[in-house]
Amino acid sequence: MLVKNFHDLPQELQCEEVRPYFEILNQRRTSLLCKSIFDRVMAAGMLITLSPVFLVLAIMIKRDSEGEVFFRQTRVTQYGRTFGIYKFRTMVKNAESLGAQVTSQNDMRVTKVGNMLRSCRLDELPQLINILLGDMSFVGTRPEVPRYVAAYTNEMKATLLLPAGVTSVASIAYKDEDQLLQNAQNVDEVYINEVLPGKMAWNLKSIKEFSFLQDIKTMIDTVLAVLH
Repeated sequence: MLVKNFHDLPQELQCEEVRPYFEILNQRRTSLLCKSIFDRVMAAGMLITLSPVFLVLAIMIKRDSEGEVFFRQTRVTQYGRTFGIYKFRTMVKNAESLGAQVTSQNDMRVTKVGNMLRSCRLDELPQLINILLGDMSFVGTRPEVPRYVAAYTNEMKATLLLPAGVTSVASIAYKDEDQLLQNAQNVDEVYINEVLPGKMAWNLKSIKEFSFLQDIKTMIDTVLAVLH
């Protein structure tokens, strides 16, 4: 939940660019409470229901390539706290040491099964664990790695007022992000200077318009975008 007072925020968030967003969310605490309860209940139910799917996907991943079933990476969530995000592994073992921390289209590190999982967004399913643990929410700014968060402007830091999300309006708008990075000579540089500002503009707009019902709409729009 959101802290009660602006001055209770971590020091790096106590800036005038963040204050307007804090005030907006402070007036919508009922929606924030509904969001929190919904996240935990829905995540628990989906983990139980989808457990057979998890098992099948785990077998497919292990048979396809060497490495663990789950991929874990340090990301940043509410108030700048770091956590280990869960995903089904879609790339070769030790892929992070072989290239950028974002993936471009036709990335040679992506496995055959991994490509299938990414196309259907099934690699994101284990993030239900992160939601149940309180690290993430169904809807919110996608969690970035620390090096990308370090490039945030003061206004962008307002996205850290809420838990990171599995999906968002920005995620839908940038669902083909890998294609934007396809021809980049320096993927990390292009992502920070060109892609990230556009995504964050969407994320900041979403905070201004935040409501629990808007979150539900974003979840529905995400499903439709994946099926399209």
